[in-house]
Amino acid sequence: MSAAANALRGEAELMVGERVHVLRPSFAALVAAESELGPLFALVERAADGRLGLGELACLFWHLVTDRPEGLSREAVGEAVVAQGLTAVTPALRVLLGQILSGR
Repeated sequence: MSAAANALRGEAELMVGERVHVLRPSFAALVAAESELGPLFALVERAADGRLGLGELACLFWHLVTDRPEGLSREAVGEAVVAQGLTAVTPALRVLLGQILSGR
């Protein structure tokens, strides 16, 4: 079981199945996400304009999962987002995007 998200670090939580996963916007995780999604500032702009795709959201969350267990798949993260709905995962996205923009 993961520790609870630390708001002071800009962390958020995502429920996948029966487990809560911490999403931490570390440098390494953000670089990995950026290499796949393109510049993070453009990602933030797309989110602000309501143009962030479901695949982009799942990709960002996937890269930010800390202590990723071996059995967790990227598809499971995407399915968790769909199962919960965008309204439920938007608070986590807001926290993460805020951390990307403002830093610590």
